[in-house]
Amino acid sequence: MSRLEVDVVVVGGGPSGLAAASWLGRYRRSVVVLDSTEYRSGMVERSHGYLGRDPQKPLDLIRTGREEVLAYPTVQIRERSASTVVKRDDGLFEVDDDLLAHRLVLACGVKDAFPDVEGFHDHYGASVFHCPSCDGYEARDRHVVALGWDPHLVGFAETLKNWAASVTVVTNGISFQGDRECRMELATHDIGLLERNAIRFVGTRGDLTGVELEGGEVLEASMVLFSIAHQPRVELATSLGCELDDEGYVAVNSKGLTSVPGVYAAGDVTPGLQLVSVAAASGVVAGVACAHSFFGQKGAPTSPDPAPATE
Repeated sequence: MSRLEVDVVVVGGGPSGLAAASWLGRYRRSVVVLDSTEYRSGMVERSHGYLGRDPQKPLDLIRTGREEVLAYPTVQIRERSASTVVKRDDGLFEVDDDLLAHRLVLACGVKDAFPDVEGFHDHYGASVFHCPSCDGYEARDRHVVALGWDPHLVGFAETLKNWAASVTVVTNGISFQGDRECRMELATHDIGLLERNAIRFVGTRGDLTGVELEGGEVLEASMVLFSIAHQPRVELATSLGCELDDEGYVAVNSKGLTSVPGVYAAGDVTPGLQLVSVAAASGVVAGVACAHSFFGQKGAPTSPDPAPATE
């Protein structure tokens, strides 16, 4: 099968990938965005903190972003994931069996682990969330359950005390993994700890009233924040030899460049705050830097003549 040669393949069609593609398009680079359409915030009704768009529906941001990106004639979006990427001896990248790229931007995001509680998907994105920074303000003066069992739940729950009337940690039947000091820290800040199993979320979407525990007791709560695990999607990065940081995220420099020449990364797959505005901003940084990397050299056959090389 013949390959389409382009300047850049962007893997990921979320805010970071679309932001990168938008700026690459403005530099008239030929770009293919591979979008699996599996968005981390796809079920979230409203996101916050994006200046000029607060609140907004995350899928509306994606839809509008797609329209804006596709206004650039050198950019296209294909609804699929990328399975394999191989770097050739000449420095170009074979993506699956149909694309050949001079550069890559990895904006693959992360995958969250969800709690095994009846009714989770009925409430996720309306009253059940994974990010206290994103949705903590909406927890103000409410009774909140923090679902999880890892020691970092201490800081997670304490953050929620900025807003909530009460916070109770429920470990979903798993023994809390924090030490004695962690338990004392929770007690000091009047944060309850229940090492019991959460069976069911009670109420209708948008009107959560409680969490039913094993044995039938219903714990009053109108919001649940969970933190179980989330895994950066680094399979392509590691297959290319990109360095990861100590927590498993793709390490990048100030321009979004990874340890592998020609490979950039942006968004939640990289270290730092996992907020939509930060993801979009990191996509801009990676997209502009990637475009500048073509100065002084020819890209794909359909690309414009190169601008002069810069220091």
